[in-house]
Amino acid sequence: MTEVSMDMGQILKYLPHRYPFLLLDKVTKFVAGERLQALKNVTINEPFFQGHFPDRPVMPAVLILEAMAQATGILALHSMPEQIGNDQSIYYFVGIDKARFRKPVLPGDQLVIDILEKRNARGVIKADASASVDGKVVAQAEIMGALREVDG
Repeated sequence: MTEVSMDMGQILKYLPHRYPFLLLDKVTKFVAGERLQALKNVTINEPFFQGHFPDRPVMPAVLILEAMAQATGILALHSMPEQIGNDQSIYYFVGIDKARFRKPVLPGDQLVIDILEKRNARGVIKADASASVDGKVVAQAEIMGALREVDG
């Protein structure tokens, strides 16, 4: 099994998200059908820091979950190459279990996201996800995503 990485150009082929909601900067490790590691460089220029919180900026926990869901989507879609770039379907974040937040994520942190695939069948993936900063886990969750046709 080959371990590969992905640059932003490749990430954009997998995800429909764009600024300000694309929350991954790079995929550093990727083994199809098994695992993925991605990075999010958190800077003071992030739009969410304007209101969360102006005097004590902290990355919203829900956006850490979203970054983990985006990484899970890349892992899932890789097993369905016919869906990459398909504008008739989209991969949705559909479930979360056992979410825990251990430490705040601050401007200047590099969020390292690790995804371990548990199940991926018929367009539905379930994965264990964790996010860490400086080797310390800041968030964990079980993430579920599903491929769905676009309405309309």
